[in-house]
Amino acid sequence: MTTTNPVDRIAALFAGPGAEDYLGEAVTQAEHMLQAGALAELAGAPDTLVAAALLHDVGHFHGAVTGRDLMAGTDNRHSHSGSSWLGRWFGPAVTEPVRLHVAAKRYLCAVEPDYYAKLSPASVYTLEVQGGPMTPDEVREFEAEPHYLDAVALRRWDDEAKDPEMDTPGFEHFRPLLDRLVKTA
Repeated sequence: MTTTNPVDRIAALFAGPGAEDYLGEAVTQAEHMLQAGALAELAGAPDTLVAAALLHDVGHFHGAVTGRDLMAGTDNRHSHSGSSWLGRWFGPAVTEPVRLHVAAKRYLCAVEPDYYAKLSPASVYTLEVQGGPMTPDEVREFEAEPHYLDAVALRRWDDEAKDPEMDTPGFEHFRPLLDRLVKTA
């Protein structure tokens, strides 16, 4: 099915490649993203941040390097490709936390001594592929990003959103929110 409706295109990712296993985790990629969106919603996050949490890993499906390549040791820069792809339809309040969510993991490993121990084995592995904990200079640069606090919040939901027992809403639960946020220009 070819569609020009952006929310339909996103829904197709959740139903297609998103339904596959999630890089060594106990949930599918779609379940992971849906859980992240649900956790953001439960936390009372603004709609833009709920959307960012929901869509944070779409970059695994776009670009020359996939999520499977990441697990094979190649940084697929999915945060950047996902942010770029989403930028056609959503503003920076959605796309910037998506772009920064991998950096937020590196940041938290640098500034919170206990954070690393909470990572799943797959996240520990990808952390090293993605550059490891930030240096002090990288921490300062990250903290200068206007959306860094949103990216940190997204990252925490990202880390929690791997629960095979969680009652997870389907994509259609989030469709009205995404429809409201899509650029009309």
